[in-house]
Amino acid sequence: MLYTRKGDTGSTKLFDAPQGMRLSKDSRIFEALGTVDELNCSIGYAKALSQVGGNTILVDGTTASFVEILEKIQQILFKIQAELGGSPKNAEEADVLFLESVIQGVEAVIPPITTFIVPGGVPEGAYLDVCRTVARRAERSVVSIRNAGVRNVHDASVQFLNRLSSALYALARLANHEKGFGESSPRY
Repeated sequence: MLYTRKGDTGSTKLFDAPQGMRLSKDSRIFEALGTVDELNCSIGYAKALSQVGGNTILVDGTTASFVEILEKIQQILFKIQAELGGSPKNAEEADVLFLESVIQGVEAVIPPITTFIVPGGVPEGAYLDVCRTVARRAERSVVSIRNAGVRNVHDASVQFLNRLSSALYALARLANHEKGFGESSPRY
């Protein structure tokens, strides 16, 4: 069944909540959880767009498609969502290093950044930019609950969210570059 009616009063519970304890759905923890979920769904859409593009890069000496990279990112986001929900799971240092190797793989094949870039381009590149902005919002939300003491969040989970927006930006640039879409800078 897709509904339980337990949340009809505007409350819900976390994995680690004591028996019978429910929190208001407007709690900051649920804002963070919802934003990471939105990010995960957004990356799922970018992954669907990337199935058509067929873009690949070298990650840790192995060729990886955008679809494979984005799928791995989604799996790691599920660990962070579980952590926020009170599970003993979290992102790990290896997950952060994975994103760093994605960024390095992209930087090896595209020109360096010299200015801000107007978002857009091919559909997967443009949507990866949308994902980048959602990733930044998710990071702010998670850092906010951590700093407020609402939830203990592992350092690697915060680092992963920080690195993720950079990786998504790099992948957006690569998707546009591979399809010959030139970058343009803002005209202030």
